[in-house]
Amino acid sequence: MKISVPLEDGLLADEYGKYAPTSAMLADHPIKSFPISISGAPAGTKSFAIVFVDFDSTPVCGFTWIHWLAANIPASMTELPADASRQLADQFVQGRNSNAGRLVNGDPRIANGYVGPQPPDKTHDYTLTVYALDTVLPLENGYWLNDFRRAARGHVLDRAKIDLPSRA
Repeated sequence: MKISVPLEDGLLADEYGKYAPTSAMLADHPIKSFPISISGAPAGTKSFAIVFVDFDSTPVCGFTWIHWLAANIPASMTELPADASRQLADQFVQGRNSNAGRLVNGDPRIANGYVGPQPPDKTHDYTLTVYALDTVLPLENGYWLNDFRRAARGHVLDRAKIDLPSRA
């Protein structure tokens, strides 16, 4: 399986991160998700799941930052358009990002779904993993990453991973 995300000069486009226009921001956070293309999913794929995290955040805040969790994306949806997190929110479930955690005290309006990169110190590599699953998972909106990991156990047919750099 392969995934691709369009980059500009080797970086995630500004409209999906820290330099997004005001129309794509909520509570000073970017909320317009980037497009994703999925190809070569294995036979038997019933749904896809997305995990989008920032491992480079660990030296800054002390933990890996979760930017987007999505599951039960229909197997027929191999092209997720830009802003799918908001525009297609009724077609799959989305989990809590790191703004939902007690350590962050984030705004509840941005605690679920996509919240884009805002690297404070330098360009960070954000890791996007797309999972091909043999089932639709028993998850509801607002699930946590650990809920996904448990529910997906034994159902992952394939996974593809890509690092997406975003500028500070």
